[in-house]
Amino acid sequence: MGEVQRHGKFWTVRFRLDVSEQEKRIYHRVKICPLSGPGLLTRPEIQRRAREIVDSCGANSEEHFNQVQGMSLGVTFREQAKWWLEHVQTRNRKPIRAGTAEGWKYCLDKWILPAIGDIPLSQVGNLTLKGLVVTMKKAGLSAKTIDDYIQPVKMVVGSLLNEGGEPIYPRKWNNEFIDMPVVENQRQPVFTGEEVSNLLNNCDGFHRMLYALKAGSGLRIGEALAVRVELVSRDRRTIEIQKSTDRGQVGPTKTRAGVRFVDLDSSLATMLDRFIGGRTSGFLFSTTSGRPMTRQNIMNRHFNPLLEKLGLERKGYHAFRRFRVTHLRENQVPEDLIRFLLGHKDRTITDKYSKLKADGRFRRAVAEQVGLGFELPASAVVGNDGLGANVAPNAPKIDTVELSVVA
Repeated sequence: MGEVQRHGKFWTVRFRLDVSEQEKRIYHRVKICPLSGPGLLTRPEIQRRAREIVDSCGANSEEHFNQVQGMSLGVTFREQAKWWLEHVQTRNRKPIRAGTAEGWKYCLDKWILPAIGDIPLSQVGNLTLKGLVVTMKKAGLSAKTIDDYIQPVKMVVGSLLNEGGEPIYPRKWNNEFIDMPVVENQRQPVFTGEEVSNLLNNCDGFHRMLYALKAGSGLRIGEALAVRVELVSRDRRTIEIQKSTDRGQVGPTKTRAGVRFVDLDSSLATMLDRFIGGRTSGFLFSTTSGRPMTRQNIMNRHFNPLLEKLGLERKGYHAFRRFRVTHLRENQVPEDLIRFLLGHKDRTITDKYSKLKADGRFRRAVAEQVGLGFELPASAVVGNDGLGANVAPNAPKIDTVELSVVA
């Protein structure tokens, strides 16, 4: 606030002020009015004027304090980015997945740190991002990629906090000034029913089961690879989703809504029953040591080569998921049930009121009514295609395997 004092022939206000590059605050004195004669103010006026002087100097300003504190810290963007990337992986509240961290580390190392890593964090603002966007555009990066790569910069700047948990460098990001490209017409490839049928007819073993399950349930690839035999109902019609995998490590689902039950068409359930065979535990899709398979390994060794062999456009695993959503909508399945089956959170209060997702009989009836939207190979359901008691070529040799699981 400051203290009103007599000093020489004047009333003055004395207060402490933060100065950059100095650890201790300094005392500052400003004249208010003479002790007598022309210009003399009343006591209330002197107090009011003292407050105005202190406020105008920024001594009571949180913004000024934060700015001085940040400058005194001398933190560079590189130093704060290193701390931030470790923090978002280890924090208790919503830690990011290993795959997300790896993607952010790549864009930091490749694009951001070489350009602005040694700049003081206090100087990273809209003008800095404008230069980064220009560099990325010249390099031919897509609008979506640029948008994704700029986000870590904003998060790093906002991650330096004062003792009260407030950002030391609050920013009002201006996408118009930065000239951020508009993300539109984003490529979202999807399979057709005919393409799924073609895929299944040209593969066997666990690959056939995995692709059929993806297309017939809409599971995320990480969720499918984390399914354990114990979480599949005895009639094989319902799968309980509890976990997901990321680079072979088991952890939580992408969101809380990902924990759910997913119901299968009876023909797909029959195929799944033959695939499980006599197994009673372990991962549905596992390595010989009993660990979950990795999505990238399957994609590189089998999925992409199969698409190329069949002359199909290269697509990610999410193309199966989009196919399932499209099929459910074509068959007029209620939107709140679709969101539940896909692991998306409710959008409205009405969604929360609806209890369709809690009615297992209704869900199974819907799964049976809408069907798959593609054809399973006849041998996968009634014939001998390598599926059965010895179906999983990579099934663990023992029922119980010690696993390293990330909680």
